[in-house]
Amino acid sequence: MRRTLFGISFLLVSACSMTLPVSGRMADGTETFTGEATGYMDGGGNLKIASNKGRTCQGNFVYVTSRNGEGVFTCSDGKSGPFKFVSTGTRGTGTGAIGGEPFIFTFG
Repeated sequence: MRRTLFGISFLLVSACSMTLPVSGRMADGTETFTGEATGYMDGGGNLKIASNKGRTCQGNFVYVTSRNGEGVFTCSDGKSGPFKFVSTGTRGTGTGAIGGEPFIFTFG
C-alpha cells in the first residue's frame, strides 16, 4: 500500500495532474455519458462529460478528505446539480443529480 501511494504521489508531483476516463448514466437508464476527469496536485479538478443525447456537462470538484470529493455540474441544457465521489487515486465511483434527476458514474 505504501509503495502504491508513493507511486501515485510521484506521478502527481511529476505530472502536476492526472486525467482519467469517466463513464456514467442517469439512474433511470435513459441517458449515458462518457468523458474525463482531471485531478490536480492542489486537490481540485474538473469533470467533463457528453451524453448519447448530445448534452454536455462540466463541473469543478475538490477533495474534502484524502479519498472523498465533491463538486457541481453545469450542463449545456441549463440543468445543474451536485456530485460526490470516492477515489482510490486511480479509479472511483460517484453519484449526483442533474436537474434533480439521479446520476451515477465511475472513473479510471
